[in-house]
Amino acid sequence: MNRTSEGRHALARSIFFGRLGDFRHAYREGMEDQLGALGMALNAVVWWNTLYMDAAVKELEAGGLTISPEIRSRLSPLVHEHINFHGRYPIVRSHGDGSLRPLRDPAAAEE
Repeated sequence: MNRTSEGRHALARSIFFGRLGDFRHAYREGMEDQLGALGMALNAVVWWNTLYMDAAVKELEAGGLTISPEIRSRLSPLVHEHINFHGRYPIVRSHGDGSLRPLRDPAAAEE
């Protein structure tokens, strides 16, 4: 198994184990729906990470830092340590113009 496959499986396990790793329905009564929802959640995390990683790279380059092709090739949207998989979250579209939230300043104090 290559590094990308391992990262994808690690992310899927984290999402799945947010529900304690249990299928909540019998096979005929919704297992396909649960697996589909897992795939959708996994794709949403990858999409979200891709958007913000691209924004972070562009901001770093705008500030004068060069990101080499070697470093770019090692960036992965499968990272998920920053995601809390437990709880309920309202989905609110707050940026109707398609803009992203401002990136955090790593030098700033944590809120």
